[in-house]
Amino acid sequence: MGEKNMRETQAACFHWKGKEGREQEILVVRRQGGCLLRPECHCEDTGKMSWRPTYRSSKFRNVYGKVGNREHCYDGIPITKNVHDNHFCAVNSKFLAVVTESAGGGSFIIIPVSQSGRLDSHYPKVCGHQGNVLDIKWNPFFENIIASCSEDTSVRVWEIPEGGLRRNMTEAVLELYGHSRRVGLIEWHPTSSGILFSAGYDYKILIWNLEIGEPVKMIDCHTDVILSMSFNTDGSLLATSCKDKKLRVIEPRSGRVLQQASCKNHRVNRVVFLGNMKRLLTTGVSRWNTRQIALWDQEDLSMPIVEEDIDGLSGLLFPFYDTDTHMLYLAGKGDGNIRYFEITTEKPYIQYLMEFRSPAPQKGLGVMPKHGLDVAACEVFRFYKLVTLKGLIEPISMIVPRRSDTYQEDIYPMTAGTEPALSASEWLSGIDRDPVLMSLKDGYHRPNQLVFKAPVKEKKSVVVNGIDLLENVPPRTENELLRMFFRQQDELRRLKEELTTKDVRIRQLELELNNLKNGK
Repeated sequence: MGEKNMRETQAACFHWKGKEGREQEILVVRRQGGCLLRPECHCEDTGKMSWRPTYRSSKFRNVYGKVGNREHCYDGIPITKNVHDNHFCAVNSKFLAVVTESAGGGSFIIIPVSQSGRLDSHYPKVCGHQGNVLDIKWNPFFENIIASCSEDTSVRVWEIPEGGLRRNMTEAVLELYGHSRRVGLIEWHPTSSGILFSAGYDYKILIWNLEIGEPVKMIDCHTDVILSMSFNTDGSLLATSCKDKKLRVIEPRSGRVLQQASCKNHRVNRVVFLGNMKRLLTTGVSRWNTRQIALWDQEDLSMPIVEEDIDGLSGLLFPFYDTDTHMLYLAGKGDGNIRYFEITTEKPYIQYLMEFRSPAPQKGLGVMPKHGLDVAACEVFRFYKLVTLKGLIEPISMIVPRRSDTYQEDIYPMTAGTEPALSASEWLSGIDRDPVLMSLKDGYHRPNQLVFKAPVKEKKSVVVNGIDLLENVPPRTENELLRMFFRQQDELRRLKEELTTKDVRIRQLELELNNLKNGK
């Protein structure tokens, strides 16, 4: 046996050496089919125990997190204390939106990204909702348009003026009613400019066409509360995780479930599509109540490709995936750390890179789009961390250390831009297109040709799949009953006032008519 083979055989069986190391080592060399000291060991044959290192070369191995200086943070913000499992934060290259604590309805504030520092206690808010705001999302193509959903069963679309708010905003561009219970999630379509998805506690997902301001489809395949939604790159597939312990891949236009997994050993909480890799990644809890991630093939959800335990903490794990760098970030609710991994198409599929640590626990995280990053500093990702106890928002930049000051094309490939690939009507007709890509090399210049136009429509019944969603919807909880009662009381008061006004006008017209008759 050659020297090389002898070294490999010894390395493959080194874990069976005892105190008499030299004598056993000679026996191992003489044994060419496996380990002589333990015949049932087939480590050399199966490759389960390899002498080779488990890490692989990666340009992102040394990525580190850098917290912004105090003057770059946002202080004095009354961050909401709501326990709903969401981020309560949304960011784009212009504005930072944060859900705030308020009495008598829900509200959120809009801060220009460049306006860091301490916030005035009387800073204007967006406060049109009658219940707590549960989710907010910026439109990826119109940077002044933001959508919000609330416990008052409504979804609202707001248009923020340039430079931010100067007074409280109460009138939304669109008010969308269709859910019978509170709405917990909203998502914009990744390639179409006027399509918005909303998921409510009535176990339904509504697809809204904002060009007409009405729902055009209802997805009714869930049997419990929908926990998360994620689109693939071109928006032709929708993945959902549900409280009924099932993971689903849905064709959104038809509502047909293409794949479904019943997760017994891995209780899914959050799901995210991994770009064009035809993979799904979920975060959840194992049967031993340890936090866990799992990788799935989107075309076969019979069992996960790989599962990996993270730790034994109880906070919800939020996954963030960067399609350009193939990096996965895991941030736990209530944790102070952010772990990051690299996703590959070959084993081991999920490669641990490093961990950002911080003593302050995070309530939620907002993510800056690619075109808002600092390319000169080799910044590949930026979080905005909500620290409720301090009323503070900290920017955390993930940076690839490079010595050169030139543009690093290997870490900044062409990325999804801010121009829609489709209109709402085109997508609804069955057309799918990949996102319109842009380069970050020459900086970001926003085209001004796109203008968001809200439809002018009268209030009427909302019929989806033959069901009127606004008529005769029974309340399911006491709070919903009270909310509906007060809403009806306001409507009755308004109608009485309108009736009184019309009665007065009728009397005036009758008097004028009598005067005309007497004059003749």
